[in-house]
Order: sequence, then C-alpha cells, then structure tokens
Amino acid sequence: MMITEAFANLAINSGAYDVLDTIYLTNQLRRLVGQDELSAITVADANLYTMIDTLTALAESNGQLTRLGWTKDMFEAALCDYLTPAPSVVNRKFAENYQLSPQQATAAFFKSSYENDYIKMRQIAKNRVFVHPSVYGDLTISINLSKPEKDPKEIAAVKQAPQTNFPTCQLCMENEGYLGRLNHPARSNHRIIRFTLDGEAWGFQYSPYAYYQEHAIYLNERHQPMVINGVAIRKILLIVEKFPHYFAGSNADLPIVGGSILTHEHFQGGGEKLPMSFAQTDKLVKLEKFKTLQAATLKWPMSVIRLISASIEELVAASSEILVAWDAYSDAAVDVLAHGLDGERHHTITPIARMRAGKFELDLVLRDNHTTSSFPDGVFHPHQDVQHIKKENIGLIEVMGLAILPARLKTELAAVKAYVSGQVTQLTDVAVYHQAWASELKLAYTGGDIDHYLNTALGRKFERVLEDAGVFKRDDQGQAAFARFLTKLSETSGIKQGKLNH
Repeated sequence: MMITEAFANLAINSGAYDVLDTIYLTNQLRRLVGQDELSAITVADANLYTMIDTLTALAESNGQLTRLGWTKDMFEAALCDYLTPAPSVVNRKFAENYQLSPQQATAAFFKSSYENDYIKMRQIAKNRVFVHPSVYGDLTISINLSKPEKDPKEIAAVKQAPQTNFPTCQLCMENEGYLGRLNHPARSNHRIIRFTLDGEAWGFQYSPYAYYQEHAIYLNERHQPMVINGVAIRKILLIVEKFPHYFAGSNADLPIVGGSILTHEHFQGGGEKLPMSFAQTDKLVKLEKFKTLQAATLKWPMSVIRLISASIEELVAASSEILVAWDAYSDAAVDVLAHGLDGERHHTITPIARMRAGKFELDLVLRDNHTTSSFPDGVFHPHQDVQHIKKENIGLIEVMGLAILPARLKTELAAVKAYVSGQVTQLTDVAVYHQAWASELKLAYTGGDIDHYLNTALGRKFERVLEDAGVFKRDDQGQAAFARFLTKLSETSGIKQGKLNH
C-alpha cells in the first residue's frame, strides 16, 4: 500500500477526517516530511507504528527535522495530530458516550489516546513488571524503562534553548495541541476532557507514560498549588462518583512525601486495582460522631486509616477531623513531629478513594516529612541502606504498593545477577552502591532460579522502602504509638479505637 493512502486511511478511521479529505491529508503529509514525490514509498503493514517509524525516518533523511528545529518526538506528535479529532469533537463524543455509561466514555477515550500514540504503548511495554508476595499481600514491582533517555546532543541543545514560561507547567491545559520544544514535551496530539468539579473547571486526560492500566490525571484548569484539606478530599470523592469504575487519589502537598509537581492542583486515578486496595483490615476504629461510617486501620507497611460510607459529606467531615488532628500531633517516642521550631508544617496525608459495593472507600495515609541529622533525606523517607534501589519521593502510586524503580536498575541488576550466580567473580563489576547488598545475596544464595531469587530480594527492598515511609511502624512500639494517636483523636473528635479485627 502506498504510504500516502495508508496515512489517509488512519486519519479517516480515527474520526478526525472524512474520505473527502484524502487529497488534503496526503498533501499535509508531503509538507510534513519535506518531500513531494511519495508514490514510490510503500508499507507492507499499514499499522500505526510502521507509519510513524517510516515517516519519521523519511523526514529525518530529508533534513526536515533540522530545518524545522524539531525533535523526533515533536515530529511524531505533529504527525499523529492528524489522527486525532479536534478537542471539541473529542469532548462531544465523550459526552455522548458518558450518557450510555462512564465506562464506555473512558474506554473510548482511552482507546483513541493510544491509537494516536499519545499514550506510548510501545515504550510502556518495555517496562519490567513482576508481582512480589509479601506479608502485606502482593506488591507490584516495576522498573520503568518507558521514558526515552536523551542523548548528549539533546542535553546540550536543551541547555542552549531559549527559556519561556509557556506552557506554565506540564499539567496546564495550555499543553493541549502544543508543538513542544527541546525542553518541553510535544503535545500536538494531546486532548483533554473538560468537566465541572465542585463548581470549578477541570480536565481529565491520560498519562502518556502510564504506570498502570488507564492511568488517569485530573487537573484544575487554574494553575494553583496542591493543598490537602477537606475541599481536596471532597473533589477526589466527587471524581470517584463521576467515574465509579476508577480510583482517584492525590499526592501529599509537602516536599519529600509529595509528588514531583506540587505547583498545579491535580489528582491521579485509573482503572487498575493497585495492591493497597486489597489490604486487610487490622483494627476497627469506632467513630462516635459518624453513625453510618465504618473505619479501620490496615495491615499495610504505611499507616492508613480506611473510612467507608455512602455519604460524601460524612467522609469529608470525618477525614477533615482526622487531618486536623494529625496536623497537630507529635510523639517524640517514635520521632513523629508535627511542626519544626520555626513553625514549619511537617504533617499531611495521601488520600485515595474508590467505590466498593456501592459505597465510597477512602484511605488516609499519614505522612511526616521532617528531617534530622541522622536522616537528612527524611525520617519517613527511604533510608540510606535502601536508596541504592529507590531514593526518590514515595508518592501516591508507590504508597498503594506499586514500585516505580529507576531504569538504571536494568543494567545494574544484571551485574548483581552475574556476581551472585558466579558468572563473574569480581565484586568491582557491581555498582559501588549495590556491593554490600550483592555480597549478602551471594552469601545466602544456595542455587536454584536466580531470577526468582533476585526478584524476591528486590521486592523485599521495596517492602523496606514502604516501611521506612510508614510513620507508625508495624512493630509493637509503632502500633502502640498508632493506638495513642487514635486515642488522642477520640478525645477531640469522638473517634475511638476498636478491637482487633481478626
């Protein structure tokens, strides 16, 4: 099939164009690749990725990218913009599908978002993912290999690129249809669903480098900072009410325990049930003021209070009281510190909501971001002995039991494997920060499936990462401290700790 015909067919099938637009589309293709004569260029397989690769290579060989000052990503997004209906059309179709069901609306939007290569399915497939059985239930471990690394020339070019404040940030709605530049991702084929959330204008989109199935992002139309309070929790619950088949949650609003973007209010969610949603109840908590609300702590490495109710207002009221109490609570015996000497706030929560059996389920994960001379990165942050695996902030996704580990581990773990299995004998072949761990693993290794052995070891490291981030540890001292907080909570809000739930 001629490449012009294949390209036009993809654009028409996307719903962005009609058969009458065929000549226009083929001429737009000629403009993009910088070559008028395309009749001799054919493709045996007219799928999306063949098209992208063939046309990008052609444009590059024609010097078109250099002339335009575009990166490959910018060219590919501009190309795929022709496979994407206009925002008004996308929103109208979403609204029509939503009238049939929320699931149908999101399924169609998700499909269109990967069929136009906005969601980078090819790259996401490179991620290494496995399940790690733990005492808390199954955790999911992933090594993130999807985001392409910049080559030295690109890095140098970024440093020389002119600075601009548009778009304001990578989450702003200004990104919809934005060409991109050397130091800002290409978003020509990006579309955002508009909706009203608690009287405000919001958007719904998918993450291009998704960490889990149907990884959704909900963003405020206004560029304003993240704040965790009763208003934010209400918004999260309203999102779940609007999309009952998705969970929704927020990163914490403080450094160290928060996400990478704290300057733009947004939440995350999606269609996958992450490990924490399966966590077992640990202790029941009785809420005297909230008669129809159920509450419990969870058997989880981080400190979680789960609230269940059919009423959004009841959940907002109860969670607000818990947040206020936690904001002021300190316990020197377990190094929990609410405020610094200068009054700096150290406490917040990571909230996550979902629907289960017709009721709202709201998980409140207690967070503390204070530092000490012994733990300069954070007392409740991955400690030094696990930072060779993960030293970045523990955000919403990892709180829920999905490890997002750095790409460097792919080659580094291969070296650890070679050393532990005896393929190499020199410890110096292993990265310095892995050497102590590799020595321990080699000493304990008795043969058998080396990959399973190393996966288990890596999974246990992630367990430790989460345990380090937990404010009330799972040992007797930590659980006694958690009980003290719940007792203090009951004194101010009528919430009482219940009996163990076996």
